[in-house]
Amino acid sequence: MNTQTLFGFVSMPGGGEWMLLFIVALLLFGAKKLPELARGLGKAMAEFKSAQREFQDEIRRAEYSVREEPRKLPMTNSSTASTEETASRSDA
Repeated sequence: MNTQTLFGFVSMPGGGEWMLLFIVALLLFGAKKLPELARGLGKAMAEFKSAQREFQDEIRRAEYSVREEPRKLPMTNSSTASTEETASRSDA
């Protein structure tokens, strides 16, 4: 899949389109608000990336702990009952 294509039918904006979007945002929000909006967007992206990293680390830790734990088979009542029946048959 082409990395320049988004959702298969909409392409990412090029240099001219980005400039037009910037001018429209400048007109809508004004020169004073635009740096504040960009700063807020940057903080939100940093927070999202941090949370994503923490989530991936937690998944890796869980995978590692599952691999490193010795595998123990749980003892069920049916298995103890069958061993008791076998022991009683051998005694008889």
